[in-house]
Amino acid sequence: MVDGRHAFVLVREWLGERSSAPIDRDRALAELARRYLVGHGPASDRDLANWAGIGLRDARAGLEAIAGQLEQREDGLVDLAGRPAPTPLPSPRLLGPFDPLLHGWPDRTPILGDRTDVVTVNGIFKAIALVKGRAVATWTRPQGKVELSPFAPISTAVKNALVADGTAVNRFLAA
Repeated sequence: MVDGRHAFVLVREWLGERSSAPIDRDRALAELARRYLVGHGPASDRDLANWAGIGLRDARAGLEAIAGQLEQREDGLVDLAGRPAPTPLPSPRLLGPFDPLLHGWPDRTPILGDRTDVVTVNGIFKAIALVKGRAVATWTRPQGKVELSPFAPISTAVKNALVADGTAVNRFLAA
């Protein structure tokens, strides 16, 4: 953005001549697989293919290229070997529409449960409230105030945390 308007530049003008050098396809697929697993592991070859919009053959080639860095799990998924333990789940949070949390998974059941209405027929994700890694509500912001639509009753403590997050959202968007 330049002065509030979209601007386009040549990559080499911003990143230098080396940025326009050809990239080895096998190395690129390996790096894609590695980076994907950093943010989305453990996962399957199909998860990678779906997320990256590449063919299953390319996803498998990328994972094969980093096979020495992978740990094969009993559930059939792979992950980067030696990954630190996951950080604790965040406190209740409001996630915006089309949040990356839901991108690239053929099965979103671990987060959405049976709530198929969160992903609309045209592929847009509704804004969700996330508690302990699960969606518990959708939310909207009519007339500039966050409104929750819980899937089931939620505790007062969770509601208070989500209202506080909604206040922060309103403050940010009003600035």
